[in-house]
Amino acid sequence: MADGAIFAKKPELALAQHKFAVFNGTPEQRTEALQKLSDGIKQDKMVDFYAQLVNEGVFENDAALAKELEAGSTAQLAELDKNYAEAKEEHGDLEQNESSIHRAVFFAQIGAEDRAHAAYEEVLQRPTTTLNQKLDIVFGKLRLGLFAYNPQIIQKEIERAHELVNKGGDWDRRNRLKAIECIWHCSQRQFKEASDLFIECLSTFASPELMSMAEFVCHGALACAVVMTRADIKKKVLDAPEVVEVMGAIPAVERMLRSLYECNYASFFVALADVETQHLRVSRYLFAHRRYFTREMRIRAYAQLLESYLSLTLKSMAESFGVSQEFIDSELSRFVAAGRLHCVIDKVGGIVVTNRPDTKNAQYQRTVKQGDLLLNRIQKLAGIVSM
Repeated sequence: MADGAIFAKKPELALAQHKFAVFNGTPEQRTEALQKLSDGIKQDKMVDFYAQLVNEGVFENDAALAKELEAGSTAQLAELDKNYAEAKEEHGDLEQNESSIHRAVFFAQIGAEDRAHAAYEEVLQRPTTTLNQKLDIVFGKLRLGLFAYNPQIIQKEIERAHELVNKGGDWDRRNRLKAIECIWHCSQRQFKEASDLFIECLSTFASPELMSMAEFVCHGALACAVVMTRADIKKKVLDAPEVVEVMGAIPAVERMLRSLYECNYASFFVALADVETQHLRVSRYLFAHRRYFTREMRIRAYAQLLESYLSLTLKSMAESFGVSQEFIDSELSRFVAAGRLHCVIDKVGGIVVTNRPDTKNAQYQRTVKQGDLLLNRIQKLAGIVSM
């Protein structure tokens, strides 16, 4: 009981994902999500969560089911209250705290978010609560924040978890925190931070209560796709044994990354569309960034192709990506105007001419500017000293 394994599992985050899929998934995904929501609610006696879903129009109100859930949760709460009374009468502070934590976990399990937070906080403030128990409580509150997707609570509890981990948290809890932070950074479009944490904890991932290994690899690999170099994507992602093991469960992600690495741009565009449909649109952590992600990946592919040529025709570029010349012309015009691609489009000749930025000249100008600033500061300092 004291190892925190039970505390980390409620509420089931998969149910929050299924709820999201009901509103944003395809008809097939919606049907599957509704069934899994129904099964999860019955299994965990989630009376409060069921009432919330009825109010949001996910389910029709079923009075018999609501009564059954109410009876089951009431009986379970009575049992937990009895266990706490016994712990208070017959055992020490450690057992009392654990019983109280289990009671808070129960409120989280049924979807009573406010009661769960209050119960967790009450135990957290006790002077008898151990460091590991405090960490389990913070992870429980963090899980509640993720379930309801409350950014304020998530950020607050991550900071609190860092403070406690730095006081002596064990390896398991440190690693679990890294996995949570990786997904949180993904949800905040902080893909560089997410990719660093993903690579760091990939080989030691042991947080199935957060999401499956395949889902974790999916989110981490997509973050890496935006910020990593082509060589690093191959070495650190595509060739990583942990990634290879689960790529069969996320084939669209593998095809996107591999086709980008192999410069198979027509296949890349098809895979990118599949990634958006199968993953970005149904991930509650990435949904808000789906347009940003697809735009950045298209820019990356265009830039990668243009780097290999001084010039090429719009026709050949369109054929490389498997799209029309009009589409390529429209895309390039928009990205060139925004300063995202370094090329010029000759519409009359139907040619794209690259004009790579002169990095050496830019470095020279920057060095001269910094040198002038340094000389001015030295002159000012010399004047002050002479006075």
